[in-house]
Amino acid sequence: MAFKTSAYELAQPKAESAASHAVISVREIVHRYDGRTALDGVSFEVRAAELFGLLGPNGSGKTTLFRLLSTLMLPTSGRTLIMGFDAAKEPNRLRRQIGVVFQAQSIDVKLSAYENLRHEGHLYGLQGAALKTRISEMLGRVALADRANDRAETFSGGMQRRLELAKGLLHHPSVLLLDEPTTGLDPGARRDLWQYLEILRDQEDVSVLVTTHLMEEAERCDRLAILNQGKLVALGTPTELKHEIGGDVILLDAREPDSLAQRIEARFQVQAQVLGGKVRIERENGHRFITDVVEAFPGEIEAISVSKPTLEDVFIHRTGHRFWTENGESSASMYRQGQ
Repeated sequence: MAFKTSAYELAQPKAESAASHAVISVREIVHRYDGRTALDGVSFEVRAAELFGLLGPNGSGKTTLFRLLSTLMLPTSGRTLIMGFDAAKEPNRLRRQIGVVFQAQSIDVKLSAYENLRHEGHLYGLQGAALKTRISEMLGRVALADRANDRAETFSGGMQRRLELAKGLLHHPSVLLLDEPTTGLDPGARRDLWQYLEILRDQEDVSVLVTTHLMEEAERCDRLAILNQGKLVALGTPTELKHEIGGDVILLDAREPDSLAQRIEARFQVQAQVLGGKVRIERENGHRFITDVVEAFPGEIEAISVSKPTLEDVFIHRTGHRFWTENGESSASMYRQGQ
């Protein structure tokens, strides 16, 4: 299933200063509530026509940051600027410049696709022939033109998500914010959505910011901000971030991983850590190094894997722990429970 596209001019007014600044600028944002620091001095910028990802496990602060950017919350300190508008001081003006798609569903499933978009248009002051034309254009672009008069409750999860996107883009926003947009979608619908986000970036020059906890989605972003326990731990392109590790990532299965890690460090002067019951080592020419390790500790190593660095490895490198725990719970959630 492919999305349809059509070119159009972004005609919404922008703040005069926006042309000389990043499209989104997050400056030393701090947010505290319930005695906990959800965001701790986070700063980054999103460029024009960029697909930017906020990657982090549950509880890392990315949803809190999303709410600040979408004008739903005020920060404890710091500033967020979008298109030159201050999210805290000029929320009403900013809302006309951005499209927002929340993780929770916002469409009315008892209404048709056309009716959902018509009501959305009225909220932005659109009406008459201009609104009808724009609704038809958006339904065509998200491949729902043939289902315009069908109730949304008859749509698949992927079709409902595309209708959410059409709502978020109806008023020609220059910036699109999406919070975990592929939640609940099957792999095919997830792929289609990301293809459409790339179309928005490449053909419409829309700047897109996406929150996600999925590594494969983060790989598709132009640049990433990786969050952990409210802090920004990494910023850059996926390729840049993986290159900072260099070499290979080696995982060793052993009966006594803690003892083996200590002896490997002493013997080879490399850092070896135990994660998930396995000894993990970052090393150039990993395939050669494992030969030396096996010969140095005969009979102790039960299985070996060697791979190129992934974004998961970047997270481990920067934080010292895994993205998810063994039972699937986020490391940030475990951290909070231990406080």
